[in-house]
Amino acid sequence: MDSLSQITLGASVGEVILGKKIGNRAMVWGAVAGTIPDLDVIGNYFMTDLQGLLLHRGITHSLFFCVIGAFVFGTLVSKLYASKHHKLIAITTKLIASLVILKVIHFLAGIFSNENMVIMVISSLVVLGIFARHVFRKYLSGNWIKPEVSTRAWQWMMFWVFITHIILDCFTLYGTQVFAPFSNYKVSWGTIAVADPLYTVPFLAFLISATFFNRDSRWRSSLNNIGLIISCLYLSVTIVNKTRINTQFENELKGASIDAIRYSTNATLLNNILWTCTAESNEQYHIGEYSFLDEMPVDFLAIDKNHHLLRNLDTDPTLKALRWFSDDYFCITQSDEGLLFNDLRFGVFKNSEGEHEGYIFSFLLTEKENGEYLMSKTKRGPDDRDGEDYFKSLLNRIKGKKEV
Repeated sequence: MDSLSQITLGASVGEVILGKKIGNRAMVWGAVAGTIPDLDVIGNYFMTDLQGLLLHRGITHSLFFCVIGAFVFGTLVSKLYASKHHKLIAITTKLIASLVILKVIHFLAGIFSNENMVIMVISSLVVLGIFARHVFRKYLSGNWIKPEVSTRAWQWMMFWVFITHIILDCFTLYGTQVFAPFSNYKVSWGTIAVADPLYTVPFLAFLISATFFNRDSRWRSSLNNIGLIISCLYLSVTIVNKTRINTQFENELKGASIDAIRYSTNATLLNNILWTCTAESNEQYHIGEYSFLDEMPVDFLAIDKNHHLLRNLDTDPTLKALRWFSDDYFCITQSDEGLLFNDLRFGVFKNSEGEHEGYIFSFLLTEKENGEYLMSKTKRGPDDRDGEDYFKSLLNRIKGKKEV
């Protein structure tokens, strides 16, 4: 899931575990812990694009990490509060947290608005202003009180934040290596998009409301628990929707006389109403979209596999890695730069006219002198100039196709 959802979930779980003892600090540390598994993206700065792709949602999203990571990070937090340099460390940590929050705001602003600069200036003033006020009141006024929390309690909180982070990611289609490093099997239930406001916004609203009450207040725990319950109920709804949509697409495939070997379904970005299906036949993939508001049959787009354009399909290391990443739902297309390996699990993106424009994940293949392939470039989603068209098309398609 997106960073904001994981931060919200982490803060809420932190409140459940330690809120009664340390108040808002439980939410803060829960939010920080909620981002830790996703810090595997830092590896992108030290690895090839392919290695970074394979690392994401790998070892840091495993049951193994839940145990080892909880022990390590829980111990570090405990030692932090015992350190004579606590104030400096805490101020630095919270500054980093503030910058992470601004990054999340920038991400959301890029999705929902074209006025990125205005939003970022305003949000920077607000977030950094709150940070400065907090630092003065907490650390520079002499009123700071050390939390009475054992190392084991910090470790227990970290464990539950990590494991709920992993479980939430399993609900998406991307794939989470829960059993790493012992297995690279990916868990991907595909019931919810990587960003869904109906999951995050109500959850976040109840969490923020809870912060205004004292840690001993019944209202505080009740509001936080309500947010957790609503988020879990929404995930349950997505499971029901997944079952409904699978039945719908099975009927639609039969109605379109498509002899599918297998198929994959996934909710489209920012909603759980419009779903996409990628079905595989012998020579083609068939991609269709269905909204629960549709009144017309699914119009499947046939895409040639073009696997014959590749050499050493079953033995080339790069191709084997990309096939694993895409669950073998891929087609090959020719571009001006060379061959593109296109991941079809997430369907296609379209312009405002509903015309096929490209694929959510595309990887440029370059052939080396020894005949092996190198993944030399990654393209994710529409170009910036096409982003507005993509979201207009998405919104229109969510509303459903009506009979004329």
